[in-house]
Amino acid sequence: MPGSAFRLDHLACRALLAARLAEPAPGRIQLLAGPRQVGKTTLLLELADRHGPAAIYAAADSPEAALPGFWERTLARTEEAAASHGKAVLLLDEAHLLAHWAARLKGAWDRIRRRHQPVHVVATGSSALHLAIGSRESLAGRFEPLTLTHWSAASLAAAFGGSPRSAAESLVRFGSYPGAFPLRGDLARWTAYVRDAIQEPAIGRDLLALGVIRRPALLRQVFGLAASMPAQVVSLQKLQGQLQDPGALETIQHYLGLLEQAFLVAAVPKYSTQVLRRRAAPPKLVTLDNALLAVTDPGGQPDPRIDPARHGAWVENACLAHAWNSGQRVAYWREEPLEVDGVLDGSWGSWAVEVKTGPFRAGDLGGLLEFTRRHPKFKPLVVGAPGGRSAAERAGVAWIDWRDFLVHGPAGRPPKEPPT
Repeated sequence: MPGSAFRLDHLACRALLAARLAEPAPGRIQLLAGPRQVGKTTLLLELADRHGPAAIYAAADSPEAALPGFWERTLARTEEAAASHGKAVLLLDEAHLLAHWAARLKGAWDRIRRRHQPVHVVATGSSALHLAIGSRESLAGRFEPLTLTHWSAASLAAAFGGSPRSAAESLVRFGSYPGAFPLRGDLARWTAYVRDAIQEPAIGRDLLALGVIRRPALLRQVFGLAASMPAQVVSLQKLQGQLQDPGALETIQHYLGLLEQAFLVAAVPKYSTQVLRRRAAPPKLVTLDNALLAVTDPGGQPDPRIDPARHGAWVENACLAHAWNSGQRVAYWREEPLEVDGVLDGSWGSWAVEVKTGPFRAGDLGGLLEFTRRHPKFKPLVVGAPGGRSAAERAGVAWIDWRDFLVHGPAGRPPKEPPT
C-alpha cells in the first residue's frame, strides 16, 4: 500500500480527511494505514470531536469489540446518528483486527449506498499489509487508500512548539514519533518507549502476524543491519555475508520488502531508465524514522563535532526518509566514481540532491552535474550546513539548509496540497 496510496504526514492528512468528510455523503471509504504510534487514533478522535454527536468512534482492539453483536450495534448507532443529525461519520480504528473486516465494511457500504444514507466511513490499521490484503479482495472501487506516515519537522513544531529548525535538529537525533518526542529529555525512558511501544510491536506482531515469516530471527537481523547502515548502498550479498543466519538472497530481499511495507526501512532503488539495470543494482537502505537508528546503533546518537561523518549520514537518511514519507519517488544514482545521494520525483518536482553537511568544494559536485546533464528533467540541489552555500553557488547549483529541507522540502516552502 505505501506505493499506491497518498503518503501524508499528520498536518497534510488531517487537512485532506477534513476536506473529504466535508463532501456530500455517502462517499468512498477512507482507508488509512500507517506505522505504529504516528497518531492515527489521535486523528480519529480529533475528527470525532469536530463532528460531535454525528461521529461514531469504534475501536476494534477494545474489549467491547470482542463481545457478540459489536459490529451490528456500531452500524445501528451510525444509522441513528445519521437520522438524527442529517449526517454521520463512522470512525473505525484498527479495522483489520475485526474478523472478516473487509467483507463487513463492504456490506455496510453497499447498504449505505442503496439507502442513500448520509454516512462517511474512515477506517484505520497499523499494518499496510493487513489492510491491503482485505481491501483489494473485497473493497475494490469502494475505498480510497491513504497512508499516514512519519511526522515531518513542520508537524512536530506545530504540535509541540518551538521553531521548525529546532524541530528538524531534534528529528535527526530522536526521530519524529509524537508519543516519544516529549520524552527526549530522558534518554533511557525515550529509548525504552521506542523499543517497547514501536519497534518490537511492529516487528514482533504486525509482521509476524501475517504468517509469511518463516525465519523471524533472520527478519530481525535484516532489520538490525539495515538500521545500522543509514543511507548506505548495500548489496544483498554483503548483507548476507554479515548475517549470523544468512538465508537465501531471495528471502533477504523479501524481508526488506516487508520492512518497507511496515514503514520501517525503505530499500531505495538505483535510478535508471532501464528496468533490468534498476532491478539488478543494490539498494540504498533508508530507515524511515531516525528514532529507529538511535535505538539500534550501539554508538548512540552522533555528535556532529566529534563524529561529523556519522552525523552527516543521519542527516542524509532523515532527508531521504522525509522525501519518501512525503510521497515522493526516491532513488539514488551511481556510476563509479560519480554518484548522487537522492533522485526525487513527485509533487515536489524533479530534483537531484546531494547532501553535504561538511566542508566541500565546487569540484565535489561532479556527480550531481553529470547526472543533471544526462537527465535535464532534474534540477540539481545541494542540501547542506551553513558555510556550504558559496561552494554550491560557484558550481551554479542551488543550495538549501538541511533543516529547511526537513521542514518544507527542496523548495524551502510548504509543498503543494495533495489532490482531493
